[in-house]
Amino acid sequence: MGDSEKDQQVFSPPADQSESRAWVPMAAGGVFVLVLIVGLVLLTRAGKPASTAPGDPNLAKLQVSGLHMATAENFAGGSVTYIEGKLANGADRKVTAASVQVIFKNSLGEIAQTDTLPVTVLLPNVPYVDYGLIDRAPLAPGQTRDFRLTLEHVTTDWDGQVPTVKVVTIGY
Repeated sequence: MGDSEKDQQVFSPPADQSESRAWVPMAAGGVFVLVLIVGLVLLTRAGKPASTAPGDPNLAKLQVSGLHMATAENFAGGSVTYIEGKLANGADRKVTAASVQVIFKNSLGEIAQTDTLPVTVLLPNVPYVDYGLIDRAPLAPGQTRDFRLTLEHVTTDWDGQVPTVKVVTIGY
């Protein structure tokens, strides 16, 4: 055998290796990604509390009052805006979840920004000030508790007035 024939035999793939197996790892990876996506979708749906229909009469019975605002610096150097107030449950059912719509207006009275946020309430029996979702400290009928909404961004077109805050969903 000449040198060129030896080079071809050394660098050529073995004849008995099957190329049909190349798709197996790719198919296994595709199935893994599909299972991961389905799992994430199921987990995110399972964590959502049951909420009321927009026409639920208890929406009007969950009252927001005493609104005031504060800003603070976060660890990344940006600012965070807090809207704080009191939430009173005038309904005859215990509330375990709630979300509100926050509407910021501009100097012309037009809507400049709208956000829907989960309500976090002051947690009782904690040795320090801490806020958490209502499911950690449900709001019983007739009970009032301090709440806080956290906004990472507020439009620069905002008029500087306390925004309108209205309850849009309730969970029981």
